[in-house]
Amino acid sequence: MAMMASPRATLECVTAFGMTDFTADVAQIRLPTLVVHGTADKIVPIAATAQRMAQMVPHATAIDYDGAPHGLAATHGDRLLDDLKAFLAA
Repeated sequence: MAMMASPRATLECVTAFGMTDFTADVAQIRLPTLVVHGTADKIVPIAATAQRMAQMVPHATAIDYDGAPHGLAATHGDRLLDDLKAFLAA
């Protein structure tokens, strides 16, 4: 997918999410939140993103997919769908 995107847009996206402090925005989240991340993600580090988000958001539910890559919606779609349905039903 990334190969079909604009190289400049891809780089600007990485710069934007890598250099922007969203702490104040995250502090405003009041809804139950599901954080899903693959442990084998080589693009977005799990400790700096998903694990940090789960700690910052009250009532967050975190699910780590052992061995799942960055595109886990494509590789683990059935499991993700099941987890989303369970989260929404709770």
